[in-house]
Amino acid sequence: MVQAEETRIEELKGQIRRLNSKAGQMKMDLHDLAEGLPTDYKQLMDVAAATYEIFHQLDELKQLLKELENAK
Repeated sequence: MVQAEETRIEELKGQIRRLNSKAGQMKMDLHDLAEGLPTDYKQLMDVAAATYEIFHQLDELKQLLKELENAK
C-alpha cells in the first residue's frame, strides 16, 4: 500500500512538472497577445480561457499532492 502511494505521488509530481511547463508557456502566450492588442483581440478570450484551465488543473493537482503527502 505504501509503495502504491509513493508511486502515485511521483506520478503526480511528474504531471505537475509537465503542466507547470505548459502553464508557463500559456502565460507567455497570453502576455504576448495582450501586448499586441488590439491586433488579434478575437483570440483573447480563447487564449485566456485555455490559460485559466491550465492553471486551474495545476492548482487541483497541487492540492491533491499535498493531501497525499500529508496522509503519509
